Amino acid sequence: MVSMKDVSMVYKTSGTLATDHLSLNIDEGEFVFLVGPSGSGKTTIIKLLTGEIKANEGEISVNGFDLTHIRRRRLPKFRRTLGVIFQDFRLIDDKTVYDNVAFAMHVVGASKREIRERVPYVLKLVGLEGREKRLPQELSGGEQQRVAVARALVNRPRLIIADEPTGNLDPAKSLELMLLLQKINELGTTVLVVTHEKELVNAFAKRVISIENGSIVSDGMDGYYAYEA
Repeated sequence: MVSMKDVSMVYKTSGTLATDHLSLNIDEGEFVFLVGPSGSGKTTIIKLLTGEIKANEGEISVNGFDLTHIRRRRLPKFRRTLGVIFQDFRLIDDKTVYDNVAFAMHVVGASKREIRERVPYVLKLVGLEGREKRLPQELSGGEQQRVAVARALVNRPRLIIADEPTGNLDPAKSLELMLLLQKINELGTTVLVVTHEKELVNAFAKRVISIENGSIVSDGMDGYYAYEA
């Protein structure tokens, strides 16, 4: 599913060593938290796993795609196997909830029939049934994030990567979102949540990978985020 072997990444412009011979594996069906302080390398790992950047050294494989040697023209096909959830939602302001989610299917060439069948199912799954015709600005922050989750899920990705998905939510809404991601994971989708929210991580008994200075400092199933801010 996800394999990083001895991966090092140095940003040429700044000379910053973002990952230092980092190795990790995530199996299909896992729910994993990736945690660490600001500047620890979390964002770089996301960019490496989505093919946004290439590592200077090491090997990376995601969903059967060799990202170490992947050609640019193959990236769109690879990214269809991913669902990415961002902290700032990135919804289209002048499109309804339904159309925001349907757009993700249009992009990959889904038929109108597939869209009609899939979008209502996913909106119901994330608790947005009855909100289909609303615009993003007519929704609460928690509802907007649920639209982002639905959009990430609609094309049946093998892996969902959530980048600080609760950063703009209050604690109650953050917990609701994590429970939703747990439900999606239980339905068979692998989930990787990148976060710095210690209390939220510790509320779930999941695998936690902690990184500092571009290296893994702990990796366990005890569900405990040990870093002290």
